[in-house]
Parts: sequence; structure tokens; C-alpha cells
Amino acid sequence: MMTPGSSTRASGSHAGEDQLITDFGPDSADLGWYVLNDNVMGGRSEGGFLEEQGELFFSGRTNTNGGGFSSIRTEAMQLDLSQYAGIRLRVKGDGRTYTWRLTTTARWRGREIGYWANFDTREGTWQTVDIPFASFVPRFRGYQLDGPPLDTATLTGMGLMIYDKRDGPFELALASVHAYPAKTGR
Repeated sequence: MMTPGSSTRASGSHAGEDQLITDFGPDSADLGWYVLNDNVMGGRSEGGFLEEQGELFFSGRTNTNGGGFSSIRTEAMQLDLSQYAGIRLRVKGDGRTYTWRLTTTARWRGREIGYWANFDTREGTWQTVDIPFASFVPRFRGYQLDGPPLDTATLTGMGLMIYDKRDGPFELALASVHAYPAKTGR
């Protein structure tokens, strides 16, 4: 299993600071990204990624005559983000809605559950997107489940997906992924 950073517990060097998961630079952990598109279920969407110059570029074309999604995911990992409040992404999008996906050791009928949270992008503009862990919803093959809730101490993978029920080209640049801490009152 891959482990971002030097430890399976991403507790940060100092309380209250962001924890870098990846920034796609030469010293960043290789998370083993791979493509999974809707063609696994007979769909016609196309998508892929390219890493260069400290960014990951996710692009392709969705086709809703079939599954209607394209995704990239990490290889298996062990990551404990229980001391954090959510995921922080630095992205430049195309105005479409994307989904950040997390997996844990949780299973439904013996199969892996994905926890999804959507985020909007602005066309051609770099933005920082904070996705609170509380906003992730358990899903199996796109269908929402009643539970279990997300356990951020047992993360086994993450990914980026487009599943906005629209046809057409998509392109998103991802510069970094962090875990961000809960805000503390001072």
C-alpha cells in the first residue's frame, strides 16, 4: 500500500496546519493514479490524466449515453486524517462540477464504498476548494447509501471524478491536495 508522506498517520508537523498529501512535484509521494471510466459498465466517456510541471491535468469527454463519468483514482494507501476537518484542493477548472472521492475500509455487501463530495469550478480560474469531511456521502456505484459515515482514520484511497450528467469536453488542472485542520477559536 502507498503511504503519502513518511508516516501512515498524517497528523501534520504542527497542530492547526494543513497536511500536504501531494503537490505533484518531484519530492511528492507517488500515489499511483490510474484511470477508471464508464466503459467498465458499457459507457462511452473518455478521460485520462497527465502529470507535468507540478500539476495533474485531468481531461476528456463525458457521454451520458451510458454511465456518463470519467475518473482517476489512487492506488491503495493507508492514511489517517482524523485530526483534520476536510480536503483542500488547488484547482483550475472549466466551469463544470467535479467530485472528490474517498474510500475507507468500510464495505457494503462486501464491496468498497466510495464517499463523494461535489465541488464547482470557475472556468480558467485558479481557486482553492475546501471540502469538509462532513459533506462526503457514502455511495456504491453511484447510488447513495444510508451509511456508514466516513471514518477519516481509515482512508484507503482518493480520486477525482466528473459525473455532472452533462455531455462534452472537460479539463481540470490539480496543483495540490491537502488536509486542512478544524478552525480553532482564539
